[in-house]
Parts: sequence; structure tokens; C-alpha cells
Amino acid sequence: MTSETHYSNGKLLLTGEYVVLDGALSLAIPTKFGQSLEIQPLDESKVTWKSFDYENNIWFETTFILSNHEILKHVKDDHKITNRLLNILQEAKKLNPEFLDTGCYVETKLGFPQDWGLGTSSTLINNIANWAQVDAYKLLELTFGGSGYDIACAENNFPISYQLKNNQRTIKEVVFNPTFKKVLYFVYLNKKQDSRDGIAQYKTNATNKAKTVKEINNITSKLISCSTISEFNLLINDHERIISNIIHQAPVKEQLFSDFKGSIKSLGAWGGDFVLVTSEENPTDYFKGKGYETIIPYSEMIK
Repeated sequence: MTSETHYSNGKLLLTGEYVVLDGALSLAIPTKFGQSLEIQPLDESKVTWKSFDYENNIWFETTFILSNHEILKHVKDDHKITNRLLNILQEAKKLNPEFLDTGCYVETKLGFPQDWGLGTSSTLINNIANWAQVDAYKLLELTFGGSGYDIACAENNFPISYQLKNNQRTIKEVVFNPTFKKVLYFVYLNKKQDSRDGIAQYKTNATNKAKTVKEINNITSKLISCSTISEFNLLINDHERIISNIIHQAPVKEQLFSDFKGSIKSLGAWGGDFVLVTSEENPTDYFKGKGYETIIPYSEMIK
């Protein structure tokens, strides 16, 4: 085995949160932040694993034993991250029995804080799938689940439209480069949101999905080709209203920033991670004044 390196992009879902699972046309964008995975051969029947955070500190490490074509846990390690990682590696080996037949040293490096919600899991799944030479969507399905848009972002270096229909995914490169991108910002809400919890809540509440999917399809199509900030604001406000009605949760602007002059849209599961903000003036002082320190201009976040 020779040394090799894989890299995957982080992700943001600009439209279609929740309803992407029911076939809505969604706009997804890879970020400049991502995760790398480097593999070095090792002359022992084990996998030594180290994960580094964005400040280059080790945040997780473990060792797996390779025995009789199986990947086994070190007896004393029962950490939930170890168990999750072992599950991913074992599922990858089921998809490709020749994967991990020899020892190796593995390093992963995150390019963003773990709690940002930009795809710590999806970038890992995609990197491992590329390493194991297996289908990343299949590996995702066997481990974390979800719509798979995050895998599409991990693999593509441009904005995409993403749609699931009849168990088939349609991924198309789109030209989304708004002339008004200087007034677009991403603000971190100081907490990571578990998308699986959000999806479970959505599935409990969702009714009349066909009508909702049609409305979101229309918004996504218009948003991609939108040429003015006023139209963009109307579209994202409309999107917030539709999702709010489905999940019975007030939009984030209403909850936290009712006095803000621009528009605000949740991205992904509501209640955490990043929101998209439109503002004619730099909104840094406004959000910092409310305790939100991470404000990233569009051009610094998006590939």
C-alpha cells in the first residue's frame, strides 16, 4: 500500500431543508472549508487513527486491530466515536472486502470547528468511501442516513441543484453567482444542531408534502437565476414561512433577530448551525452585540 490523501468539501443547503427528503429541488453549495484524510502504510496488523481539529490539536485517537479479514476494536476502547468510526469502516469493508487488509496510520484534519455543522460526518464518509473505493452514497445510507446532498457537495467544487425522485438522485451544476453576493453573510448561531432530530420532528409534522415540494421547487428555481437582492429577500422569506408552517417552529428572525433590517434564512435543521443573512450594511456589529461572534462574508465561505 502506498500513502494517499483524500479531501472533501463541507456543505451548506441554501434551499430545501427537510423537504429535500421528499423530492424537493434544492440548492446546495460546497464550502471552502472541508476535511482531509491521509493514509500511510504500517507494517503491523492494525489501524492507528488520529483526528486533528482546525487548530491542529488531536481531538480523537484510537487503534483498531486487523485480524482474519476483520476490523476489530481495541478491547478497552468503548468510546461512542470509536464505535461510530468502526461501524463506518466495517460497512466500507462489506462493500469492498479487499479494503483494509493491511495496517496503516491514518490522520484526518478538519478545516473548520466541529460545531459549525459544515459536514464533519459527510466529509469523513466521502473520504473513507474514496479510500475504500466504494459508493459514498451507499456508505452514507448504511451509516448516518440522510438525503445525500452533503456527499454531493463533498465531491463537487461548484453550486449544485439536488433532487431525489423515485430513489434516484439528480445532481446538476448550476450557475449561482449572485451580483449582490457582497450583501450576503453567514452567521453561526453558537450551537450545533442535530439534523437527525430535526428530520424526525419534520416527519412527525409534515402534511400535504406534494404542495410544499412544488412551492419549494419554484423558490429554488427562481433563487438560482435571481438577479436582485429585493427578489432574493422575498424568496428566502417565503421559504422560511413555508418551512415554519410545516415544522410548527417560528423562523429564526422572528425568534432571535426581530429588529434586524435585512432577511435571515435558516440553513439545514432549524435552531442551530449557520443562517444566511442579507444586509446592505456590514452586520458584524449587530450580531456581535447579540453575542454571535462568527460572521462570515459569502465570498469567504463559498467555493
